[in-house]
Amino acid sequence: MSEADLLRRRKGGLRRNHSTNEAEETVREEEKERALQPDKPYHKPQDSLLSSASGWTNYRGVMNLCVLLLFMSNIRLVLENFLKYGILIDPMKIFNMFVGVNDPYSWPNLSLICICNLFCLASYFVEKLLSKDMISESKGAFLHFIIVITCLVFPAVVIFQKRPNPIGAAITLGFYSILVLKLISYAMVNKWCRKKQHDNRKQLHRRRRTRIKSEGGIWMANGKLETNGTSFVEYPDNLHMKDLYYFIVAPTLSYELNFPRSERIRKRFLIRRIVEMVFLIQIMIGLIQQWIVPTVANAMKPFGEMDLSRMVERIMKLALPNHFVWLLFFYWFFHSCLNVLAEVLRFADREFYRDWWNSESIGYFWQNWNIPVHKWANRHVYRPMLEKGFSRTQGQIVVFLISAFFHEYLVSVPLQMFKLWAFMGMMMQIPLAIVVARVNKLSPVYANLLVWMSLIVGQPVAIMMYVHDYVVQNALEASSVA
Repeated sequence: MSEADLLRRRKGGLRRNHSTNEAEETVREEEKERALQPDKPYHKPQDSLLSSASGWTNYRGVMNLCVLLLFMSNIRLVLENFLKYGILIDPMKIFNMFVGVNDPYSWPNLSLICICNLFCLASYFVEKLLSKDMISESKGAFLHFIIVITCLVFPAVVIFQKRPNPIGAAITLGFYSILVLKLISYAMVNKWCRKKQHDNRKQLHRRRRTRIKSEGGIWMANGKLETNGTSFVEYPDNLHMKDLYYFIVAPTLSYELNFPRSERIRKRFLIRRIVEMVFLIQIMIGLIQQWIVPTVANAMKPFGEMDLSRMVERIMKLALPNHFVWLLFFYWFFHSCLNVLAEVLRFADREFYRDWWNSESIGYFWQNWNIPVHKWANRHVYRPMLEKGFSRTQGQIVVFLISAFFHEYLVSVPLQMFKLWAFMGMMMQIPLAIVVARVNKLSPVYANLLVWMSLIVGQPVAIMMYVHDYVVQNALEASSVA
């Protein structure tokens, strides 16, 4: 571009600024003249507050009205439920479902949770053997694979044999699913440390081993870095039972040799979280027994008759209490429970969730509502696949399939039937993600509404399908026995 063109543009910009200033000055002079008129003018050009051009953003009163209307409508539904069904809340039923007090000598759920210690010990001893070079890496990987597969299959076999209550069985399988992810992380991180140690040994053979002083700390010959009085554990000093069980109990799925630790236990914070845990679990049990169970029971007839209008009505009726319970469970587990564990263990990384409620895409929701699982998948599946030459799409597909498998595992095994509704529900997230992405280009607000709608409506549909199939299957089994 020539200098003449640049000068022309600058002059044009100066003219525009000058003309704008002149226009504003003219408007101000007209307003002053109009204010001096004898008719005492009272009007001026302005937009209505609800117009987008007004720039008004303070709608706090409207939000308060929405909250009040929501509260009043829910109170009406609660009163209607109590008048129709009476009081159905019985916390002991949940306890009986889990432990099975009808047979005090056969508590499969509690027994399975106790037995999971054997898998922890097996993984620990394999790592001990690997650290002493008593077995090869290939044999160690094979043994870890056997441990993980057994950890998934064994509780499923016991549940199919003993047939405990599905709720208690689902909780038990949740424990085992968490344990599987932790053991995989434990094995992989220790393998990385062995590889690093092996590489360091090769370098040490090339030069004399000495103490190396560096700024901020001292690299000790025994393999410990001491900085400002803080010692960092190095492999294989981490291989002891205390370290393993700290990781098993810690609110994370990703193993590290040196977790970030808080300085002290905040007692007031801990007490508040414990009170929240106790209070919210009672609310959830009450909502399930008083609201969700009767609604699901009344929906069996329309689903059996395939009455479409009644089915939609029952799904919408179930959507509200189910979503309340889901939101309460999120806060109870990810905020109250995990923070209690973190505070007791002085575990400093408290990022258990991010702002998933602002999700404008399905991917953003899945990446931010369950951070421990997201970090595990990113660290132990997605990134290793990229390092081995797989594409991003292939890595995302594998992570998605693993998530779909565990969703189906946690539902089908306790119900002892394989209908794949949870797996198909996860598969439906793919076309939904495409739709939401297109809507997001038009309006992020509408995209966020679509994400919320999928959460509110999708879960009741899955619940109804599973409960219907479960009731039909048990009815057929009962009739065949009779």
